[in-house]
Amino acid sequence: MSNLKYRVKDISLAPKGRLQIEWAEKHMPVLMEIRKRFEKERPLKDLRIGAVLHVTKETAVLMRTLIAGGAEVYLAASNPLSTQDEVAAALAEEEVHVYAWRGESEEEYFWAIDIVAKSEPNIVIDDGGDLHVHLHSKLLDIAKKIKGGTEETTTGIIRIKAMEKEGILKYPVIAVNNALTKFLFDNRYGTGQSTIDGIMRATNTLLAGKVVVVAGYGWVGRGIALRARGMGAIVVVTEVDPIRALEAAMDGFLVMPMKEAAKIGDIFITATGNIDVIRKEHFELMKNGAILANAGHFNVEVSVEDLKKISIARRKVRPHVEEYTLANGKKLYLLAEGRLVNLVAAEGHPSEVMDMSFANQALSIEYIAKKPKMKPALYSVPPEIDKTVAELKLKTMNIEIDKLTPRQEEYLRKWRF
Repeated sequence: MSNLKYRVKDISLAPKGRLQIEWAEKHMPVLMEIRKRFEKERPLKDLRIGAVLHVTKETAVLMRTLIAGGAEVYLAASNPLSTQDEVAAALAEEEVHVYAWRGESEEEYFWAIDIVAKSEPNIVIDDGGDLHVHLHSKLLDIAKKIKGGTEETTTGIIRIKAMEKEGILKYPVIAVNNALTKFLFDNRYGTGQSTIDGIMRATNTLLAGKVVVVAGYGWVGRGIALRARGMGAIVVVTEVDPIRALEAAMDGFLVMPMKEAAKIGDIFITATGNIDVIRKEHFELMKNGAILANAGHFNVEVSVEDLKKISIARRKVRPHVEEYTLANGKKLYLLAEGRLVNLVAAEGHPSEVMDMSFANQALSIEYIAKKPKMKPALYSVPPEIDKTVAELKLKTMNIEIDKLTPRQEEYLRKWRF
């Protein structure tokens, strides 16, 4: 284990970070309710938790909640450009072992993940799968001792499924991303709003009347398409899945291949979890001035490598905006280096939606801690946790709903009427 207690950009930023965390806590009432119970029951006492997450004010609220439950926490960033340095500093002062700063090199990024992994955590939390993969590829002796873990993202779950299929998964992982109170809200409303927010902060462009091309119509793509249309954009969806393509068409969006969308798009947003979604043959068809953004976890959806190869010049023209000049004279604008535009150019998801996602995280970690033994596999979030999160959220929103009468419950149990 490293003797380095933390590594952040500037510890003097801590007071500013505490204000940011305080703001998030006011907008995350579900997690705060869970924290109150954790403080009394201490379900995570004597456990070490290793986390690789976006180091934001919302993540800080989760870290404080885990500590309230009795845990010792090690934290690294899940993206080199998403860390809020003032938040990292505040957590460091609160004795979280945090190793994160905005603008990490690739080497520094994996160094920090290695520190977290080598802390020999009992439970791990990941966002994108880099911690899980690092443990399984480089630190198997530590991986074998881990009681369990969670995964926050679609991308990470794809990687865990591949590990499970190959028979190499060493500990159970709960797919927090698959909780209804996570993906229906975080992926759709959170990413939908924050992605548009990031694009607008970076470019200050008008969306009304623009052709916005959304690659991928999963829950993230749905949210982005919905919000772009709400801003007055003409939305085109590209897909490889016929069912999702059909759904997009029936939701009122134009659907076509990327090679056709490339000719008419003003703004392109990838949200697929795959590689090379927009590449050389697409760049060459685009309008002069087209904007390229990514909302998927890794910076591989817009092929930056292809863009560099076909460009004769590039320069930074605004914070988080890089201009690429192609040989034909056209200029394309890449946002956030092709990384998550909502976290690099903006602040990520609103606290209110992360409230549910991180409530699922906290309760799933408690579930793992209390379970005597779980076989190495990918698990869904227990339905009772999903239901609890929804009930708590409704309660904090002062929303009441109906309950089944005894007669209605009996009716639903019978097959003979």
